[in-house]
Amino acid sequence: MKTVTLRDAATGNSASILIDLGFNCYEWTVQFADGPQDLLWAEDGFAAGDRRPSGSGIPLLFPFPGRIGHSQYSYEGRDYVLDHDPARPHALHGFVFNRPWKVIEQTDTKVVGEFHAAEVDPTILEHWPSDFTVVASYELVGNELRFEAEFANSGEGPLPWGFGTHAYLRLPMASGSATADTLLTAPLDREWPMVDMLPTGEQTKLAEDITFSGGLKLGERKFDTVYANAVEQGMVQTVVADPMSGRRVVQEYEASEYPVAVVYTPGDRQAVCIEPYTCVPDPFRLEKMGISTGLHVLKPGEKAATKVVLRAEE
Repeated sequence: MKTVTLRDAATGNSASILIDLGFNCYEWTVQFADGPQDLLWAEDGFAAGDRRPSGSGIPLLFPFPGRIGHSQYSYEGRDYVLDHDPARPHALHGFVFNRPWKVIEQTDTKVVGEFHAAEVDPTILEHWPSDFTVVASYELVGNELRFEAEFANSGEGPLPWGFGTHAYLRLPMASGSATADTLLTAPLDREWPMVDMLPTGEQTKLAEDITFSGGLKLGERKFDTVYANAVEQGMVQTVVADPMSGRRVVQEYEASEYPVAVVYTPGDRQAVCIEPYTCVPDPFRLEKMGISTGLHVLKPGEKAATKVVLRAEE
């Protein structure tokens, strides 16, 4: 498995990206006052390529984030069936997180990768309305890990798409700290309830004990929940913080690009995820119900771009 490691000589920070499995940044080590700390969690052996592709590091979710119900959907009068894990009834997270990319540019602190669906795996075109190309980059700038991506419709028909990032932030965030004390802050004010892990289409107010905007203590809570952002314009900040050490990971993205965020706690509680999504999961079914989901469509030759920044603070 090909891996690229970025190093910033000025700060001593580094990041490792698994090129051959989803262009996944699975290590991000930052130099703190008490020494280096890897702020991303990845399962042991992930770099060898024999672990669940969506369960470590920063999986990139395109052209759909989250689930598509029962691994099938209809678009412009045609029915599509998606490949999926037989143990899971719904297709999950798109096509790019579990396939090889190629490096098209590299420096000490930046790497650019490309994924062209028809080139990587032509069978993708049997399951999606149009061919697509994703060009993405990771860059170390001070204590920031900057991610940028451009999505292009490289086919002949319309390209419906959604995108999400899925950073597994390591817990606890400092030696001697407790996972349960972790504070989660995000401008989330409504929940998209789910049945069988699929959104019903409704939106409900948050429970009284769920207060992300003011900082929510993780405690023993478990999440795999879709939320709506409370703001529609400007930069959004989500924060995962350790009150004992004062250490924080701030995530920034444009509110207008990401109306949805999923909060997820893996079963082992060694990480927490606040995942910005450009659309609600299972968007084709919901759009047929007349519910706006944020699903985008690119015409042939059109492109769209996005940026998500992670910043370590102490």
